[in-house]
Amino acid sequence: MRRALYFLGILDDLDVAWMMRHGQKMSLASGEQLIHQGTPTEWLYFVLDGRFVVYTQAAPRVAELKAGDVVGEISFVDARPPTASVRAEVESRVGAVPRAALQEKLRQDVGFAARFYQSLAVFLADRLRTTTGSLGAGELQLDEAIEDVDELAPHLMANISMAGLRFNEMQSGRWGAPGGKR
Repeated sequence: MRRALYFLGILDDLDVAWMMRHGQKMSLASGEQLIHQGTPTEWLYFVLDGRFVVYTQAAPRVAELKAGDVVGEISFVDARPPTASVRAEVESRVGAVPRAALQEKLRQDVGFAARFYQSLAVFLADRLRTTTGSLGAGELQLDEAIEDVDELAPHLMANISMAGLRFNEMQSGRWGAPGGKR
């Protein structure tokens, strides 16, 4: 959930409303694939509830994704096929925003683009810090001035309550495109 707070704390209400209006809510059964390694995806996903496992041909479990995680963001940024697969471990729901619509919005709305890319950068930085910390945390001597990996960055604290409300709206709100069942 912390990652959703990072991402949604930088966006504003109109940004989230736009994504919901142009996206769709999708339900996945336990075991259903969301993303296939090597197969391009046309969506950026927001995990609304449930649990997903990220895996590759070489590694059966790279990561676990839960409510608040963004999925497909790396392929969105670099326009290359996914380097991992993502499968629902339990019945799960995602909000899916079409790549083409999002790219057009980013081209037309500079303010949205700035907030969106800042959100994505903060989200990816948090994911990288968490991953790096889990790889060698036992050997790493942390400076006490460096924030705890589970703490939110101080500059984002002012937006946390709004981010929580935005995520609740994404979970319970109506997404625009019909046919959200995969």
